[in-house]
Amino acid sequence: MLSPSEFRDLVSGRRGGAVAGLARMGLRLVEFPYTAVVRYRNGRYDSGRAEVHKAAVPVVSVGNLSLGGTGKTPMVQWLARRFHESGRRVVVVSRGYGAKHEGGANDEALELERKLPGVDHLENPDRVAAVGEAVERFGAQVAILDDAFQHRRIGRDLDIVLLDALEPFGFEHVFPRGTLREPVEELRRAHVVALSRAELLNGERREKIRRRVRQLAPDALWVEVSHTADTLENATGERMELDSLAGRSVAAFCGLGNPAGFRHTLESCGYRAVAMREFPDHYSYSPADVALLSAWADELAAQEPGVEAVICTSKDLVKLGVDCLGRLPLWALSISLTFLHGRAEFEQKLEALLM
Repeated sequence: MLSPSEFRDLVSGRRGGAVAGLARMGLRLVEFPYTAVVRYRNGRYDSGRAEVHKAAVPVVSVGNLSLGGTGKTPMVQWLARRFHESGRRVVVVSRGYGAKHEGGANDEALELERKLPGVDHLENPDRVAAVGEAVERFGAQVAILDDAFQHRRIGRDLDIVLLDALEPFGFEHVFPRGTLREPVEELRRAHVVALSRAELLNGERREKIRRRVRQLAPDALWVEVSHTADTLENATGERMELDSLAGRSVAAFCGLGNPAGFRHTLESCGYRAVAMREFPDHYSYSPADVALLSAWADELAAQEPGVEAVICTSKDLVKLGVDCLGRLPLWALSISLTFLHGRAEFEQKLEALLM
């Protein structure tokens, strides 16, 4: 089974050779029927043949055009915090993908609960029912849909789509030949297009992506945001300055759809990541996984120069719930969202929803 990075190397063409070429041809054959099904489904909603349910409160959707991580969670947290601090009763609604068992919370819910204890979160694949429950049970005045661009049964008043600066258009192919969830022209439905991790690109490359988005979604607001690590934290809530490990040898692992962003964040912090392991997105760590990671950490600690700490993401940390792996401390990077372009216009759209 390919890791997320290996899959991206294959579909992007970075992995060469006859076998890789044949694999891409095979994936291309599967792409055609998948794309046809997606186009048919979208056509039903576009034509009104499939019903769109209007909620009793304003609904803001945060989603992707492609598979994998684009930084939705920091955007959801930023929105929830802003609505909450302005005195609005906000509820976050998600599908709950990756929860360990029925009725349990997934990584995003656990992270949200830890960082925003005053914000309620409902997990339900039926977003229509979940938003109704949010209004009736919690008195929600605004609902935020996490990862819902393709969930078209429920109407939304603001559709925010995030594009990862490192991989904005899914290698121009729908899954499984690329990483697009639907054809790139469906970006036209977005009200806001946000380029995430924009700090990783220079102005010329950002502008090139912006021009392409303007062709696909001419009426959408263009926003650029960065995802910046601001502190290290462990499972007990202890915090440590980022530069405490700068220049030190560390090991890292993550369960993300696109691990490249995490790698870049580690580099930006000045950490010497001498070893890194990748797990599938929303991975549920078992006791056996913890034992294997602990053995791995101890092996790296015994080398010269020895690794001094293990770094993961906040989503990984909330599922592991331990502050050490073997003899090494386990720290998570806490990520915050910063606007580089378009914040004032974006906030005006948010205020207009609640007037």
